[in-house]
Amino acid sequence: MNLDHLRYFVALSSTENYTQTAKMLHITQPSLTKAIHSLESELSVQLFQKTGRGVTLTPAGRLFANSAASSLISLNKSIAQVKNFNQQKTIIRLASIRTLSIKWIPEIAQRFLQYTANPSVNFQFNTDTGLSPDILNGLRSKKYDVAFCSRLDEYNDIDFFPVAEQTLVCITPINHPLANRSSVNLKETLAYPQVTFSERSGLHSILGKLFDDVGGKPISAYSVEEDQTIAGLVANNFGIAVVPNMSILQTLPVKIIPLSYPKWHRILYMATLKQNQFQPETDNFVKFVREQSEQITINNI
Repeated sequence: MNLDHLRYFVALSSTENYTQTAKMLHITQPSLTKAIHSLESELSVQLFQKTGRGVTLTPAGRLFANSAASSLISLNKSIAQVKNFNQQKTIIRLASIRTLSIKWIPEIAQRFLQYTANPSVNFQFNTDTGLSPDILNGLRSKKYDVAFCSRLDEYNDIDFFPVAEQTLVCITPINHPLANRSSVNLKETLAYPQVTFSERSGLHSILGKLFDDVGGKPISAYSVEEDQTIAGLVANNFGIAVVPNMSILQTLPVKIIPLSYPKWHRILYMATLKQNQFQPETDNFVKFVREQSEQITINNI
């Protein structure tokens, strides 16, 4: 059955006037007449009968018109949904620790958009958590497609690929006794109250080992999960801290002092599920990040 003929029939059943219907459909009246006759021939039933200058539906025509109108509404809705589906963007869901989400993630995502030939790609940036365990659990539950965070040994079902590197620094308020130092030994920080990482942070155990190496434990005035929050507390004289050298430090009233000992580098990773089947553009993004990270070393992120 010709779909256009069906639409013409529904329109004519509403107006019951060939001239008005043809004008509304932007077709000639003979074309409309031919379409209705063709439909009647296919159904082997008369759909309209002449009444003066117009037409009226026959009982069979009225029954068919009600069903045809409902079917067309449903069909048009399905067609619109299919067209919309075809035009939908490919969403790549990203999650990252906040250190990377300020600068590094937006830059790598923008470079990929300029690189890819698919204009329908879009990113969803998830910032509801900045902690590596939460991010990796979200990756496991397929809440995210790709994650950027610290590597944790207990996640054997996840692939980790190094993408960025940070060094540790000591930060102090601008009027602190250590503020004028060009470098500092981690042992020298033990004399001052510190804002430390809480146990949920990936850096908690790392810094614990580093402090063990210099023979002491910091005086923890406050314990906080995220490095940006720690930096904010230091800027407001709540203590000193040992944190990754991140770009946000440049915007705060703190002194940034390199650690002379022990030397340590923090590696950050792109994390993906080992058994996950990516949609093509997500797979292209993962490959792109790998290629970009192999070409450059990123510091002070």
